[in-house]
Amino acid sequence: MKERFRKVEEENKDFAQKYVEVEEENNNLANLYVASYQLHSTLDYGEVLKVVLEIVINLIGAEKFSIMQIDEKANELVAVASEGINTKEIPRIPIGNGIIGGVAKEGESYFSDNMFHQEPLDLAEPIVCIPLKIKEHVIGVITIYSFFIQKTSFSNVDYELFNLLAGHAATAIFSSRLYTQSERKLTTIQGFLELLKEKPRK
Repeated sequence: MKERFRKVEEENKDFAQKYVEVEEENNNLANLYVASYQLHSTLDYGEVLKVVLEIVINLIGAEKFSIMQIDEKANELVAVASEGINTKEIPRIPIGNGIIGGVAKEGESYFSDNMFHQEPLDLAEPIVCIPLKIKEHVIGVITIYSFFIQKTSFSNVDYELFNLLAGHAATAIFSSRLYTQSERKLTTIQGFLELLKEKPRK
């Protein structure tokens, strides 16, 4: 009887553990779905950047990080948004230069062996650097410099979120930027046409 009771107890523990794992996986899938939906819910460039910031803060647990985009004319990465760091203080980085420039050139993610960087912050040495890619074309990177204190390691869902950001965030940022630029051009053209329509003063 004792042996049977022990086996039943072990089976119950296994069942409880599997239930917790399934529940965690369901939560992770829900988070991934919400993040993906939010990224494609707007075509406003500023709003898309805000959504990416929220995903990195709330779902990944990053405290200090930046979003950088490639300036094709200068062949450099330029910070367009950040959290915990002044965006204007983040230097431009030539493509291929250092960790960040290397990720932009090669299109491969970088993960440091040390999750806890000490102050003062070195903006050239991120803990994580994720390329923002549309197919194989890199349009920018996300650089993470520190995580909240409760974040002690990466989980499977973190890597899924990094992959999500690499593709979906890149598409959302690129599309919204094109849309915003075309809207501005359209407004300028319409304003010009309105001026042409105005009757000359006598």
